Amino acid sequence: MNVDLNLSPDTIRLLVQKARAAASSLEDSFEDGRDGDIEFDEDTLSDSHHHDGLAEEENDDLTEEELRELIEDLNVDEAAELVAVAWIGRGDFEADDFSQAADEARERAKGSTATYLLGMPLLADYLEAGLDALSL
Repeated sequence: MNVDLNLSPDTIRLLVQKARAAASSLEDSFEDGRDGDIEFDEDTLSDSHHHDGLAEEENDDLTEEELRELIEDLNVDEAAELVAVAWIGRGDFEADDFSQAADEARERAKGSTATYLLGMPLLADYLEAGLDALSL
């Protein structure tokens, strides 16, 4: 399968890494409140600990925000190709139908491509599977 992309496979791989990091930070935040966590009394906590926790949360948000900005910075054709790769990876289209998938992504694009893609819990997996299917 030979596909000529406007968006480089290396850029898609970077987005996969960012999506994995964003998903990982989201999973970590779900685990924070589980039973059995150590609880500190007010005397044990200091202001610096509160600040460190806030810094961590901001870093988690930065990962998703970076990913969102990278996707939003794509031009129309690149964004459509990224969606097409994700759809192929998800099984909505076959690799041979890449052009059709990209055309449909371009036609259906309303609103934020980043919001659409970040709404896919397995975005990184879909993009990787799409790259594999396209032999990129």
